Amino acid sequence: MPPLQALQVFEKKIEKRIRLFEQKLEQNIEKGLRRFEQKKGIRLDDEVRFIRSWIEKPLAIGAVTPSSRILARTMASFVEPAIPGPVVELGPGTGPVTEALVSRGIDPARLVLVEFNPAFCQLLRARFPAATVVQGDAYRLRRLLEDELEEPAAAIVSGLPLVTKPIRTRLRLLREALDLLRPGAPYVQFTYSVVPPIPRFADVHVEASERIWLNLPPARVWSYRTDPRFAA
Repeated sequence: MPPLQALQVFEKKIEKRIRLFEQKLEQNIEKGLRRFEQKKGIRLDDEVRFIRSWIEKPLAIGAVTPSSRILARTMASFVEPAIPGPVVELGPGTGPVTEALVSRGIDPARLVLVEFNPAFCQLLRARFPAATVVQGDAYRLRRLLEDELEEPAAAIVSGLPLVTKPIRTRLRLLREALDLLRPGAPYVQFTYSVVPPIPRFADVHVEASERIWLNLPPARVWSYRTDPRFAA
């Protein structure tokens, strides 16, 4: 079986499992959330917001819970604060990776947060008032950011659910992201999948973190950069 066809078969199996999981989760999640909300002294606000939104649009949210601290730190570690330019985050949700980027040394004023969910946008504006929050479809990245970026980006960090999208959509997103980045700057993407979220290009350098077993579910972070040998 050709590699591309094998990848598509694998993705269909993953999507089927996701849908089965959604059905089981919806049967019990509201009861569990009410129990969590009644507990005092436990910080579960983000988890509650995130899971409620996930129930409404599971394939749009992608993750089952907000990124763990170790996953968020791993994603932020691919970003070099000394490189000038805006740092774009796609699908920040409630902001765990955003917080990790700030802790990494990124000035909040450099952050451009692209979020589809209006409630999350409102939350992000309150939490990161210096950042630019853009509500819209990150899969139309060039069109969405053409008036927002005054210079090439220093990094693009993504929490988008790429595995739920066709390969053509993923490839287009990566190409548009690389066009917005400085040569050699990273497009950073996490995934729960065991295979790369975006197929490799001949002119793109790809690297991956170790699998993060402490995240739920376990995840891996991938970085895509224009290969300096092919940079103009």
